[in-house]
Amino acid sequence: MIYPIVAYGDPVLKRVADEIDENYEGLEKLIADMYETMEGAQGVGLAAPQIGKSIRLFIVDATSFGEDEDLEEEEREVLKTFRKAFINPIILEEAGEEWDFEEGCLSIPGIREDVSRKDQVVIEYYDENWELKEETYVGIAARIIQHEYDHVEGILFTDKLSSLRKRLLKKRLTNISKGSVDANYRMKFPNKKR
Repeated sequence: MIYPIVAYGDPVLKRVADEIDENYEGLEKLIADMYETMEGAQGVGLAAPQIGKSIRLFIVDATSFGEDEDLEEEEREVLKTFRKAFINPIILEEAGEEWDFEEGCLSIPGIREDVSRKDQVVIEYYDENWELKEETYVGIAARIIQHEYDHVEGILFTDKLSSLRKRLLKKRLTNISKGSVDANYRMKFPNKKR
């Protein structure tokens, strides 16, 4: 099932999400549906709050970056198989150099901005089999994880922009919340007039 993506302005996107346990009803189907939703919207990551569920779960699929000739061979090899679910994630450490990269978000269609993030992340999480993992990622993989992790913390990439950039984007963001935006996937708008 493909869920509609919750648009900017919905309160669920600003809430710190709740942990779940392995008895969470329908988790396997939810994860499968999230992949279907993300792929339908041509995204590389999707957090549960983006489909209206305030739980600590996100998925990533960065396999498309595995062919990016601009990246180092080692990073491409990691990205070629980088498709997984993160349940109850905790970022233990962010390290390395900060670097800017243009980010977008399925909840904020049509807006892309440079965001500065550290280039390495250590994350602890449960996988789909409820095995506890602790892994280190660098580069694009780290960035995607940080972006999706922000979602379960109630943070959007636009929150990381300068106050000037935020003021310049304010009208466009308001329009998105009202449904005045073109997206090639289903969306749910918090302030759309019926």
